[in-house]
Amino acid sequence: MKLPLHLGIHCHQPVENFYHVVDIAVEKSYQPFFQVVRKKPGLKVSVHYSGWLFEYIKQNHKTLFGMMKEANEAGQLEFFSGGYYEPVLASIPSRDRKEQIKMLNGFIEKNFKVSPKGLWLTERVWDSSIIPDCADCGIEYVIVDDYHFIAAGFYESMLHGHFKTEQDGREMLIFPISEKLRYMIPFRPAEDVAEYLKEIQEQGGKSLTIFDDGEKFGLWPKTYEWVYEKGWLEDFIDVVAESEHSEFALFRDTAAAVKPAQTAYLPTVSYFEMGEWSLFSERTAKMAEFVKETEKNHRDDTAKVFVKGGIWKNFLVKYPESARIHKRTMKLSEAAARLKDKQLYDALYKSQCNDVLWHGIFGGLYLPNLRNNAYRFIIEGEKRVEELENTQYPAMEQGDFDYDGYDEIYARTPEMNFMFVSRDCGQLVAVEDKKNCFNFLNTLARRKEAYHEKFFRTREDDEDPAIEEQEGISTIHDDNASLGEEYRQYLIYDWHNKNSFVDHFVKSFSSEEFKNMTFGELGDFANQPAEMNCSKTKVVFKRDGGLYLNGMKHPCSVTKEYSFTKKGMKAVIEIDTDLDEEIDYVMEMNFHFNSLADVAVNGVSAAEPFGMKAKKFVMKDPHTPSGLVMEMNADSDVYVYPVMTVSQSESGADLTRQGVCLLFSYKMKKNMKIECMFNLS
Repeated sequence: MKLPLHLGIHCHQPVENFYHVVDIAVEKSYQPFFQVVRKKPGLKVSVHYSGWLFEYIKQNHKTLFGMMKEANEAGQLEFFSGGYYEPVLASIPSRDRKEQIKMLNGFIEKNFKVSPKGLWLTERVWDSSIIPDCADCGIEYVIVDDYHFIAAGFYESMLHGHFKTEQDGREMLIFPISEKLRYMIPFRPAEDVAEYLKEIQEQGGKSLTIFDDGEKFGLWPKTYEWVYEKGWLEDFIDVVAESEHSEFALFRDTAAAVKPAQTAYLPTVSYFEMGEWSLFSERTAKMAEFVKETEKNHRDDTAKVFVKGGIWKNFLVKYPESARIHKRTMKLSEAAARLKDKQLYDALYKSQCNDVLWHGIFGGLYLPNLRNNAYRFIIEGEKRVEELENTQYPAMEQGDFDYDGYDEIYARTPEMNFMFVSRDCGQLVAVEDKKNCFNFLNTLARRKEAYHEKFFRTREDDEDPAIEEQEGISTIHDDNASLGEEYRQYLIYDWHNKNSFVDHFVKSFSSEEFKNMTFGELGDFANQPAEMNCSKTKVVFKRDGGLYLNGMKHPCSVTKEYSFTKKGMKAVIEIDTDLDEEIDYVMEMNFHFNSLADVAVNGVSAAEPFGMKAKKFVMKDPHTPSGLVMEMNADSDVYVYPVMTVSQSESGADLTRQGVCLLFSYKMKKNMKIECMFNLS
């Protein structure tokens, strides 16, 4: 009996990703793949396209969409469902995941006249709580990694088939993706893959599954030439089709004809690399060392059985910026469930797209345009809630919105929204232009990532420099990215969040020390909580903290009063201390724009650091519909610099502008007051 090989591709683009990026993916990956599919009528392949990408292709790439229809009608395809806008299903409420699955089911049924029975699990984030909801939507089987089974204690040799599981008595079949095939396809020669299939067939395997990113076939580095120009895909299809040991199969046929191997209960887990990425960077490095050492002593999968890393939701702990987006969508979901409005649901579901919430080999959270899109849909949805509920302004909402144990304040005016956190001394974390659905505080702190040192590692730095030379091409998981030494200057790490109205106290202000985060902080205000009082028109934060000099604590209080008008906001900062020594107070402000390379402050480019003295500050760029105006009560010395991050990506590494930082420096007085007006320009 031939070994059924389930070949599947998962294709996804973040909601409202740059259209030219999607077009390149179609040109280099999606369409060439289907051109080969149509040339090989014996090929059977399963496909998952996220809903927004499906829509985009249908509207803008009709040739490709037509090829999908032809392949489906010829019996070559099995369509897989999932959340329409590619949410991590376990991270959104039950009501939302069911509706998102039903939406993609409906698109497939309407356009291809088939009802999907399989589900692609976003980032293979498994949690058994999703089983009943999937079953309610007509889903009979899902795809996970074989690592999910290894983490549960299974042996790799047991995973050449499929399994049955249940939750609350609701059944689900599970097909494990072969990790070995995931790293072989399409990177190793077709003959090597075929030889591995033969081994599994001879060992009595019932089936084998490879279901992975469609972008691996043409869009990842070097793959277009390898897969299409050098003919890897056609060679692979021919080798399997002509073999005596394996054949392409669809999941639906295997599920109907072959009994599951046994019952399986899986832990809350994603793929192995995700467990590494979701840890704090120091833990990630130690995990990598531990796994490497374990693999030296145990030439098997022992490390992966007992070393599991973190879980996907830890990204919401690792990155407060991610948590803020996620919790805004959760609150929006509550409103949608209450108001049941189609326009609101549309904004909500788009805001739940997973890409912006995490970071690993792909840019994700580090990509400003993805964060912009998330906030766009969140603000759009919240505006709709205000319309439906006839909100009266200013609207002040208080609560622990991000579940950190401290209350936040969300203040809404007709034109702008402002959010403040008591956890970080009354700092401003959102300044939103409601007309254009844009958040000027969509910033990102610079954090140490475990891969940073790898960027500067050479082959000689490895303990074992002898690397086996193999035919084929490297995967994006190979640690082969390297950067020039000039990038080291950007490996700067913030010890506090990059919000606005961040309070610093230093002996003497140094622009270079602040830019490089080497200054000596004397106060305990930049990352410590404040007491909060809120009324109908204003909110007041106060922290009674201290200034630490010469081994002594000097009492100091910082009070921040924010009041709101139709057009904007007024901030008053008061500082009281009995300290006699001369020190500097530095008020840090961080802002975000669509085109950070083109931002100007009072007409001066903020692409490079500079200083100025002024009372009024106008910030804008050519690609953000509105700008910001800050007007102080007196002339202020200001230092401006761009906030840059170095992050890992599928192409190697990215140097990305995340925001513009303004540092207002003042000579401290025992009692001082700073006033600031905020408006849109």
